[in-house]
Parts: sequence; C-alpha cells; structure tokens
Amino acid sequence: MQRPYVFITRKLPDETLVELNQIAEVNMWPYEEEAVPRDVLLAEASKADGLLTMLSDNIDAELLQQASSLKVVGNLAVGYDNIDIKLASNLGITVCNTPDVLTDSTADLAFSLILATARRIVESANYVKEGKWNSWGPLLLAGADVHHKTIGIVGMGRIGEAVARRAKGFDMKILYHNRNRKPEAELSLDAEYKDFHELLKQSDFVVSLAPLTAETKGMFNREAFQSMKDSAIFINAGRGASVDEDALVEALENKRIAGAGLDVFEKEPIDPKHPLLSMKQVVTLPHIGSASVETRMKMAALACRNIANILNGKEPETPVK
Repeated sequence: MQRPYVFITRKLPDETLVELNQIAEVNMWPYEEEAVPRDVLLAEASKADGLLTMLSDNIDAELLQQASSLKVVGNLAVGYDNIDIKLASNLGITVCNTPDVLTDSTADLAFSLILATARRIVESANYVKEGKWNSWGPLLLAGADVHHKTIGIVGMGRIGEAVARRAKGFDMKILYHNRNRKPEAELSLDAEYKDFHELLKQSDFVVSLAPLTAETKGMFNREAFQSMKDSAIFINAGRGASVDEDALVEALENKRIAGAGLDVFEKEPIDPKHPLLSMKQVVTLPHIGSASVETRMKMAALACRNIANILNGKEPETPVK
C-alpha cells in the first residue's frame, strides 16, 4: 500500500519528523532561511496528501484548487491568515495551527521589545561597540521607565494575557482592547477594558497583538498614532499588516510618539532602505517572536503530529475552527 506524501516548506530538525516519517513519505525543502519558490510549492502541493507550511507560504485558491489529494495543512504558527480557510474547508481540507506552545516565548519577546525600546538597549549597546563611550553623563542615553506605567494591550488572547502577567510584575496599570471582553482576565490581572481610541490616549506603551482580520488590517493608522501620547512607545509583535507603516514613520519623524519596537512588518523581509531602519528610537527584529529553540522544536513536533493524525484517520490536536 502506497504511503501518503507530505511536503514541508522549510528545513526542520530531523528529530521533530520521527512520527511523520513513520507513516508517510516526507519531502522537505532543504533550506531554513530561503522560502520555497512558488512554482515548486505548487508542484509539490498538487501531489501532496499533507503540507507543513510557514506563515510566509501563500496557501491560496490557486494552490488549493489543484491540490486534489490534499487532506491537511499544518501551519507552523498561531496565525493562519496566509491560508484560504473557507476554501480549504469547502474542499474538505483540515487546517491546523500551533497555538499555546509559543504563548510564553512570544510574550517574553514582546516584553523584551518594551524594555529594549524604552531603555534604549540596542542604541546603548551599539554606542559602546562603536567606541563612542568616553565618559559617564547624568542623562547619557537616558530612556523611559517601564515600571508603574500604563500598558495598553490590543488583542487580549493567550499571548496578550501572558504579556499582561509580565506587566503586572512591573507594577504597570493594564488596559486592554479586544473583540470580546475578558471578565476572567479583568479579575485575575486587574485589567481594564477600554475603547480602542481611549486605550491609545491613556497608554504609555501600546502593544499590538491582534490577529490579522478585515477589522484589524491597518488599524494603527494616522488617526491612531495622533491619539497616542507624544511620550508613548508603540510595540508590534502581532501582525505587520495591522500597521500603516507610512503613518508610523510620519508619527516618529514628527515626534507624535516617542519610539517603536517592531518584530513584524507589512512586507517581510523589510527593505534594508526602509526609513524605520534608520531611526534610533526604533528597535526592529526579524519576526522572532516564538524563536527560542525549545519553542520552535515544540511547534514543529505539534505540526507534524497534527498532519500524522489526519493521515491516520484521527482527530488533530489543534485544528483551526
């Protein structure tokens, strides 16, 4: 009996593939930092029973409609806005993601961005490495305090709540905005629900963790940045497309806000000539929210188990509902 065929779109550690290798013929794009070309992805999808994909892979109608054998797509991410979920469902293709296992790692990274941006950590480290440190000064590279400030979290899902728990340890006042109120989080974290623009007005740190939807796309626009304090710092560890980057650049140039810490961008990788990269008050990272060795291994293993379960006629652990 012929074994099912699975294609993996980036190189993963061999130890995460053990279970999948036992039940399927597995072919893997051999590069970790180079995306699989579109023509290769289409060709592989056309014969695959399962795909293990990255957030950067576009699993759209063109691909799904010619993937006649495809039963499952396992996305190595919490998000799945790269996949046409409705069409996949109509075609009987199960889509899975990897939630929960990356919650704390991503929250750590988001809070690291808060600290790094507020306290000018990257700028200060470069100052020393570039040989500019000649003497101590009372306000040399002085940043902003984080403790006892107000944090406004936009997107109070698992990661948002985890960031709020970290903020609580810094004695911060916690505000949040979400599609639905979270009464349990309000009680356990002493968090206050706010209208979006009211949150922007009151927060010292605005942290975007919202999923990408029609409602959240471009929600951080010129009006949003104009609503913030001129001392506010904007943090994005959610989705790049939730931000109008031209409006963000304008807000930073005009000192409408004080700084930004960004792990995600409208277009990734970001253009090396993008104006955000030349601004000292901006900390930029290459989309590494969940990038700890431990977490990425867990994510890969979960994605493989989800695919193996579907191909074995079992229920996946984390299907997208």
